Amino acid sequence: MLDLTKLARQMQGLSQHLTQEAAASRQRLELAQKHFQNAVGCQDELVQRQEKWRDRILFANATPLEPLNTCIDIPVPPKIHTVIATDGSQISPSHHEIAYCYLLNIGRVILHYGQNRYPLLDSLPEIFYRPEDLYFSRKWGIRTEEWMGFCRTASEATVLTELACSVKEDRGTEEVPTLAMVDGSLIYWFLEQLPLEARDRILPPILEAWQKLRDAQIPLMGYVSASRNVEGMNFLRLLACPHTVPDCASFCPNQLEKVPCKVFEPLRDTTLLSTLLKPGQRGCLWRSNVRILDLYQDQAIYFCYVHVGTEIARIEVPSWVAQNTTMFDLALGLMLAQVQKGYGYPVAIAEAHNQAVVRGGDRTRFFAILERQMIKAGIKNVGTSYKEARKRGSIA
Repeated sequence: MLDLTKLARQMQGLSQHLTQEAAASRQRLELAQKHFQNAVGCQDELVQRQEKWRDRILFANATPLEPLNTCIDIPVPPKIHTVIATDGSQISPSHHEIAYCYLLNIGRVILHYGQNRYPLLDSLPEIFYRPEDLYFSRKWGIRTEEWMGFCRTASEATVLTELACSVKEDRGTEEVPTLAMVDGSLIYWFLEQLPLEARDRILPPILEAWQKLRDAQIPLMGYVSASRNVEGMNFLRLLACPHTVPDCASFCPNQLEKVPCKVFEPLRDTTLLSTLLKPGQRGCLWRSNVRILDLYQDQAIYFCYVHVGTEIARIEVPSWVAQNTTMFDLALGLMLAQVQKGYGYPVAIAEAHNQAVVRGGDRTRFFAILERQMIKAGIKNVGTSYKEARKRGSIA
């Protein structure tokens, strides 16, 4: 139980810290704005330096493909369209439960607008209990809970593609604008830490699913709310670098220490863009250069920031969407309409989450069904551990 009386004594120190941090943040923002304006005037030169010294720059920085001060109004989408989204949730394995197993639940949503068609809102559960499912990842030093999350990411992409392709097949020759959305980034940073064999079990199914969307000409989009990304700010570090060349490997090999070009840290891209964009506008289109994207073959990730009215959202798309101007503009329009319908967050993604989430009652019913099946199979002494039983009730 949380002792609020004791907690209240610490609040004064926290409020003082936040006040000091807010003042420091304003100073960083003013400095970043000055560098931003300077970078606008020498953008081509900075991009050339970036390309020339790419192998010697140790921090993640993106490449602007349009003028840095770009502000483009997002077009109004057509009234007739379809939006598809998936999201996942899980029940993690526990040795204290009646059986050591885990469950993945993928929420599915298809919303049709202006078509007089019923939406799809459901979920696909899948239980994993075989030893090869539970302990397979241990040989790579990956915990089952972590591996379960990686598999869930691949399942979300696969199910999303299946939904999108089925919708297109049902329509036949009828052309209806369609958008496939996922919650979060399309850049899967966790892949960097995985052994090659483990990575080959996660990434190929994702890229294969994206390729099917590409063949079907259905744009894919990742919606990142409250983004903490600094790839855009890191591009400005090329201008803030005090050395004649941005050779981090020679001058600043330890990026975890305080280095001269980190004059804005920890300022985020969204903070700077909030001073530039108006509601309904997108900023400059960027190409991400993070090293993990070398594994994405010809499906590199591009991104831009959009003022959706309630926040500055980071929007990520594969290269084949960004390079098709008509498709990209249409996808942005459909995304913004989703945010407006969802009162600040895309309604399709929110509903996919609601379909996927496993609540306390669902978890209880899941293990109750499992218990009945185990007893029916003749298994005796079925029950949770004493620790789990005591945690669920108190004698105090």
